[in-house]
Amino acid sequence: MPDLLLELFSEEIPARMQRKAADDLKRLVTDGLVEAGLTYASAGAFATPRRLVLTVEDLTEASPTTTEERRGPKVGAPDKAMEGFLRGAGVAREDLEEREDKKGRFYYARITTEGRPAAAIIAEMVPQVIRNFPWTKSMRWGSGSLRWVRPLHSILCLLNRDDGAEVVKFEVDGIPSGNTTEGHRFMAPGRFSVTSFEDYTAKLKRAFVVLSDEDRAEAIWHDATTMAFAAGLEVVDDKGLLAEVAGLVEWPVVLMGEIGADFLDLPAEVLQTSMREHQKFFSVRNPATGRIERFITVANRDTADQGATIIAGNAKVLSARLADAKFFWDNDLRIARDGMGDWRESLKSVTFERRLGSQSERVERIAALAREIAPMVGADPTAAETAARIAKADLSSEMVFEFPELQGIMGKYYALEAGLDAEIAAVAEEHYAPLGPTDDVPTAPLSVAVALADKLDLLTGFWAIDEKPTGSKDPFALRRAALGVIRIVLDGDHRIQLEAAISGALVPHQERIETDDTFAPYDDAIQALYDHGRDDDADALTQSVAENLPSWHDPERNAWNAGKALNLLSFFHDRLKVHLRAENIRHDVIDAALAKPPTDDLTLIVARARALQAFLDTPEGENLIQGYRRAANILTQAEEKDGVEYRYGADVKFAETDEERALFKALEAANTAIAPALKAEDFAAAMSQMAHLRGPIDAFFEAVQVNADNDIIRRNRLNLLHQITETCGAVADLTRLEG
Repeated sequence: MPDLLLELFSEEIPARMQRKAADDLKRLVTDGLVEAGLTYASAGAFATPRRLVLTVEDLTEASPTTTEERRGPKVGAPDKAMEGFLRGAGVAREDLEEREDKKGRFYYARITTEGRPAAAIIAEMVPQVIRNFPWTKSMRWGSGSLRWVRPLHSILCLLNRDDGAEVVKFEVDGIPSGNTTEGHRFMAPGRFSVTSFEDYTAKLKRAFVVLSDEDRAEAIWHDATTMAFAAGLEVVDDKGLLAEVAGLVEWPVVLMGEIGADFLDLPAEVLQTSMREHQKFFSVRNPATGRIERFITVANRDTADQGATIIAGNAKVLSARLADAKFFWDNDLRIARDGMGDWRESLKSVTFERRLGSQSERVERIAALAREIAPMVGADPTAAETAARIAKADLSSEMVFEFPELQGIMGKYYALEAGLDAEIAAVAEEHYAPLGPTDDVPTAPLSVAVALADKLDLLTGFWAIDEKPTGSKDPFALRRAALGVIRIVLDGDHRIQLEAAISGALVPHQERIETDDTFAPYDDAIQALYDHGRDDDADALTQSVAENLPSWHDPERNAWNAGKALNLLSFFHDRLKVHLRAENIRHDVIDAALAKPPTDDLTLIVARARALQAFLDTPEGENLIQGYRRAANILTQAEEKDGVEYRYGADVKFAETDEERALFKALEAANTAIAPALKAEDFAAAMSQMAHLRGPIDAFFEAVQVNADNDIIRRNRLNLLHQITETCGAVADLTRLEG
């Protein structure tokens, strides 16, 4: 069985596109082979800066001959219908068969499709794949019509068999397929022929090309860490940069250079970010001091001077970059040491969102909210308010303007330079966390208070203006913010009344909306007065409108706030279900826990859900749920039939059987044990006590007929069923469970 080798050789492919392009090539070609009736054993895709490569092993020689039966029109159908069927099936009328089935007599055609050689299928399919390749960005060059990420130079396409290799002949926009390729652009120019994938990889390596991006990344990391270790240093781990650099070179050569002494006192994050973003350099750290002292760059070739010229050139460019960073740092330090007042003032002119005001207004809302949340998480309210007011000041700094990814990190440095306590300074960095599902959450009380306030202000603000996530669209990252709140609360075991916090956070947004709606009809008139120099008249009109703001009646305002708060709380509940999926806690289990108030204490809800899920995973739990459902179903049917509720205490004196009396006793014992467990919020212990009811409930239903002829006995037993449902549903609403 032959092996397929396909290479698409071009100018440099951007590193960020290579992995996806290799995967797309593999998917499109193998899907096309399978659709054409060919099978294969395995396939692999590779990418370097100048080539996409696919190898398919043990491909079948040809597609099989197939025969298909197709039912046509009824016998006696109009000629037009017959002509259409014959044309679609590609057969003559005399080739049709007549058959009887339960719906009548129909024409049938047998359609035979002859198999085709693999080479013919590939020659037809690959040009279509190339012409329709899903690049995120592509270009045309010369006078041709082909679009590719960069100019395509050659196509290698071979079918290799034991008796030799066959070139699969085709042409794409004047580029013929062949059996030749090129090695390294500088170290091994010129073309050479290959006969198989093994021959291809071996000759590429001799031509200074490492085909596998994983092999290139492994070689880079090995050489970089070895070089740093020899100097008593360590390379700062950066998997994203490693993957990118591996896509920039075909023959990686690792070189290490020194950072100028003038820049060594810059914060490590500034050095690392500047080198990473501008130069694609790895940072090399002194483990004893934590300072970044050297850099590692990856060249694409060997040189006679062992890379000395390359290092010298890179160091020169790096010095210019770091001189800019040092200039920003020095300027920012002057403002920071002056209390950061200039930055906080400048936030007044930075719009956060047109309807939600400026960044300065947002900071004031966060500060007020952080003060309210602080006691709930063990933080000092005054310190939380102070931390919130400076947490976003660095957004106005020159360093963050140049490197937005350093927001918060620089804020911490600047807060320390301003003379603030380390705990308050840390809030500037930590309040943004978590930014992703695997990020650590803040644990320091001040950081927790401000982080929650920040995220709740974001969520309530966009909820207030009806900008909620829809489908896959979430431009303001509101899902991430909600998940951040959930993780902070659960990981820290915080007890927060979320609905009250949401309602409080909505108030300033509510007031702003009311004010904006009131002033809207007067905006043009006020602005016109200012434009014509009549400032006094403009101020008077503004004051008059403000004094006559039509305040809503309390019920109306409360209804708006309550509606928004409950809708946002439901959003949190949905995010909670997604978050708990990793723990294999079912959605219906969470619904059951949510049905028991309070519904806004996330820590309590999750404790209930975890206990219930653990209980359901045991035989005792599943059997008890069945007994509960039986009791609940009988009780519901009786109440619907009788038009009354059986919600009163059953009396043991009306019990007629030992099983009935045993159930009374078991319920009393269970309730006595469950009550203190619920008070202590030990839901696992409460569920454990419920498990003791399994035997008495099963015995009761086996021995007792609930709907007895005696009305008194019947009512007593129905009230007893209510006691079962109440006891079993003490932790969660079991009616919400599926099945």
